[in-house]
Amino acid sequence: MAAMDQRADVAWRDGVIPVSTRFDDPYFSLNNGLAETRHVFLAGNQLPDRLRDGFHVAELGFGTGLNLLALAALWRDMGAPGVIRFTSFEAFPMAAAEMGRALTAFPALADMAAPLVAQWGAGQRITLPGVEAEIIIGDARQTLSRWQGQADAWFLDGFSPAKNPELWSADLMAEVARHTAPGGTFATYTAAGHVRRALAAAGFAVERAPGHAGKRHMSRGELTP
Repeated sequence: MAAMDQRADVAWRDGVIPVSTRFDDPYFSLNNGLAETRHVFLAGNQLPDRLRDGFHVAELGFGTGLNLLALAALWRDMGAPGVIRFTSFEAFPMAAAEMGRALTAFPALADMAAPLVAQWGAGQRITLPGVEAEIIIGDARQTLSRWQGQADAWFLDGFSPAKNPELWSADLMAEVARHTAPGGTFATYTAAGHVRRALAAAGFAVERAPGHAGKRHMSRGELTP
């Protein structure tokens, strides 16, 4: 993959959980990361009811690729015809070997993980069954403003706002809104007040919802006309 000059700095907790040493934050929930992805990003955006041919999901923070795999598995299991699109913005990409190691934590996604890891590093486009994905490498504060696309749903999945504030700024949330189709949605695991206020100021109707596995709140919302 081109322009991968700033690699992720990864340590391993208990040998299986990847942790960013740059941001001192794990890449996925220590309490069943796949279940959290399904709860926060898939259900939070109501994707089981909304996915259709041509639907476009965008994401801030590609990480291990877990969210892409969960989305691809949902679309496959729905058995609907057509292809959905996925665009993710990632500043510090993992190496393929690190990604493969991380994804072994999710054997239910092994059939999707293998082609992802095999294609990782060969180019910015990834093809999975029923899904065409593009991973845009670089600082989202620059790359998102240049993107020509619009998303029907957003996964806001940067590291913790307290540790990675650049990915949750009011200016970047405004760019998210600008690149959202009418009636588009977002979902995120964080309920930080400044993030919710930034999204509301950008034009989303924001609400808190129950978080995953005992976490009190997450956030989701819809772009208002």
